[in-house]
Amino acid sequence: MTTNRILLLGGLWLDASAWDGVVANLEDAVAVTLPGQGDGNTAATLDDQVAAVLAAVDAEPGPVVVVGHSGACSLAWMAADARPEKVAKVVLIGGFPWADGQQYFPFIPPTDGAVRFPGWEAFEGPDSADIDADTRASFAAAAIPVPEGVTGGTVRLGDDRRFDIPIVVVCPEFSPEQARGWIDSGDAPEVARAKHVELVDIDSGHWPMLTRPAELARVLAQV
Repeated sequence: MTTNRILLLGGLWLDASAWDGVVANLEDAVAVTLPGQGDGNTAATLDDQVAAVLAAVDAEPGPVVVVGHSGACSLAWMAADARPEKVAKVVLIGGFPWADGQQYFPFIPPTDGAVRFPGWEAFEGPDSADIDADTRASFAAAAIPVPEGVTGGTVRLGDDRRFDIPIVVVCPEFSPEQARGWIDSGDAPEVARAKHVELVDIDSGHWPMLTRPAELARVLAQV
């Protein structure tokens, strides 16, 4: 069980409040506000987000656990790369980090300078099977367009000490067996090079912080 401060990083379209249910059930956890996702900064860049996360890491007197959800798995890994002496563990929820030189979020093109939530049709199936109608409506209404300076940013990694940091992959809409297959086949090269990888199942869709916050908190308390 961890006794380190846990820093929570939300994926696209989320602000720090998405973690409220987890924080309420988890000691020593704090959700980091990412520039461009909740602070009104429409000109935010990926470098700004990295700087915000590193500021949160540096503000802690001891080691930290950095948790990244979905697209922010890359952000968590970039923080580990930049502060390998401070990051005790990285938790990846529903995703894997990109390698050096790849675009942060290449999947949806920006419109008028931002990547907007595309609607639930794009996430039908296991991603959203556990999300009820009210939660879908509130999510869509609150979804924050993420500045293209963030989504179009380039992942930068350069310190091989990151591979010494233990990784926990939390598997929501996919199984640990599927995750292991992707890692072994080369689809997650950064995780494949890590020396310590643990796969943990959680029975949820892609957004367990919204649909299974207490269960997710219990998982994170055990890392």
